[in-house]
Amino acid sequence: MVFAKKIRAASAGWLLLVVLLAGCATAQVNWAERVGSYTCDQAVLELGPPDKSAKLQDGTQVMDWLTRRGVSQTYVSGGFWRGPWHGGGFSPAVTESYSPSYYLRLTFGPDSKLRAWKQFAR
Repeated sequence: MVFAKKIRAASAGWLLLVVLLAGCATAQVNWAERVGSYTCDQAVLELGPPDKSAKLQDGTQVMDWLTRRGVSQTYVSGGFWRGPWHGGGFSPAVTESYSPSYYLRLTFGPDSKLRAWKQFAR
């Protein structure tokens, strides 16, 4: 009886883990399928307000959403002592790394239907 309870508890734990991991997986959106039918209002409801937007003279709306923020990091680690023949002093080792920000751009026609999309880095 105690063994059966342990088995049920372990099974419930694994089931909970599987459900949590499945919930964390994000479905990739097929934007090409949405061209011509997806509206500007649907985009704002699904993605929130855009980070940047512009309305062109012909009524076209261009909207950009930040999908992943870039990172710029600088690491300073130990260095080396430069002898008096090189001006003396301590020279630390500096490493810089950078990753760009990624954006989704949706372009809507005057009818508020999706005309084009692209993902880009900046």
